Amino acid sequence: MTQPTPARREDSTPLPVDLPGLNLLAHAVAAAGRGWHVFPLRPRDKRPAGHAESRCPRIGRCADGHRTPEQRATTDPDLLAAAWTHAAYNIGIATGRSGLLVVDLDTLKETDEKGTPDGVTTFEALCERAGQAVPLTHRVRTARHGMHLYFTQPHGARLGNTAGRLGKHIDTRGWGGYVVAPGSHTPDGAYETLDDRPPIPLPGWLHTALTALRETALTPAPVLAGGGTRAAEVALERETAAVRSAQEGGRNAQLLASTRAVGRFVAWGDIPRHVAEEAFQAAGETSGLTAAECRSTIRSALDWSIRTARPRPAAA
Repeated sequence: MTQPTPARREDSTPLPVDLPGLNLLAHAVAAAGRGWHVFPLRPRDKRPAGHAESRCPRIGRCADGHRTPEQRATTDPDLLAAAWTHAAYNIGIATGRSGLLVVDLDTLKETDEKGTPDGVTTFEALCERAGQAVPLTHRVRTARHGMHLYFTQPHGARLGNTAGRLGKHIDTRGWGGYVVAPGSHTPDGAYETLDDRPPIPLPGWLHTALTALRETALTPAPVLAGGGTRAAEVALERETAAVRSAQEGGRNAQLLASTRAVGRFVAWGDIPRHVAEEAFQAAGETSGLTAAECRSTIRSALDWSIRTARPRPAAA
C-alpha cells in the first residue's frame, strides 16, 4: 500500500508531527528517568485511565487478574511512548512503587469555616511545634494551588496513605496511592514543579508522627461479645473492595453505603475512626472519586452511623 506523503511547507520543509501527548510524554519520561513509576490518567482529569476492576476483561495485561494502576505503573520508555502518543493523558506517579511518600498540603474548601488554616499553614505550625524547619525537598504546586512535598520512604518501610493524620488539610500518599505529576492539567489549572531538587529522605520526626499513631491504631483490641473485632476486619476488607470496584455513576453512593456498613463497628469501638477513614479514603480515590468527595462522604456516613448505631447484639 502506498504510504501518504507527509505534509510539507511551501519551502518543502516537512511540517512538524502533532502528537496529542508529546509534551506530556516528555514529562512522563522525565519522571520515569528519576526512577518513578508512572501511569496514564484520563486527559485533563485526576482519575486513572483504563477500566475498573468490575469491568476487567481478564485478557491481555489482565490475563492473570485485574491489574491496578499501581501495578501497571512503569518506567519503560517504550510503554510510555505507546500510551502518550495515543492520547494526551495526564500523568500519575505510583508513590509506593516509586519509593516515595508525598505530603499533600491542600487548599481550603468552600465549606471550611472562616479563619480555618490551609494545609501549608497547618504544616508550618506542625514543624514549629516539633522544633523543626520546613523541609527543603522536591515541591510541586497542584492545580488548586496546594502543594506536594516529595520525600523518599525510609529504608524497608511501606508507609501507605493517610487522610488528616498529620493535621487538617494534610494527607499523605505512599503505598496504594498516587499523585498527579507536573505537566498535567485539569479544569482547575496546571501541576507545576516549584523546586526540582531530588526528594530528601522522610525526616525522622515526620516518620515518627505517622508511625506512632499507626502503631496505636493497630494495637489489637480485645475480641468483644459476638466476635466484634474479627467481624469488623472482615467488614472493612469487604466494603473497601466494593468501593474500589464501583462503576462510574455509582461510586459515591457505594462509598456512602459501604462506610455506613462499617460505621457501626466504629460506634462500638472495634475500629478507630481514623483507621476506617483512611481505608475508605484510599479506596474511594482508587475508584476515581476526588479526595474532597471522599472526605465529605466518609465524614457524613460515619457521623450518621455513630449517631444511629444500635447496641451490639448479645452473643448467642
